[in-house]
Amino acid sequence: MLLGMSQEKLGDQLGLTFQQVQKYEKGINRIGASRLYDLSKTLGVPIDYFYEDAPSPALGMAEDQEEYGAEKSNDSGVFDFLSTREGLELNKAFVKITDPRVRRTIVDLVRNLAGEQNGN
Repeated sequence: MLLGMSQEKLGDQLGLTFQQVQKYEKGINRIGASRLYDLSKTLGVPIDYFYEDAPSPALGMAEDQEEYGAEKSNDSGVFDFLSTREGLELNKAFVKITDPRVRRTIVDLVRNLAGEQNGN
């Protein structure tokens, strides 16, 4: 979505069907290393792009992992929203606003509408 590429077009470039791309995207099918490599080349991103949210190897202790897991689960709704068409459109429009005061006003408005007080 971020590149404006449809699942059908991505599938064509990877030699896959639209349905196969959907299954990869939804996590129904696992992506092998060679397919991940092809995907990174097609999308023009490094392979680590797909691992940005993966736990750090430095998180070896149980309490660190629990803390990391709790943080990730709190953010999962945000990541889910950002992957929707509505989330993408909202972010694209927001980024085009150049006045920092207007951006701050919009953030405050949305927080108020969501029932948050003082950014909590």
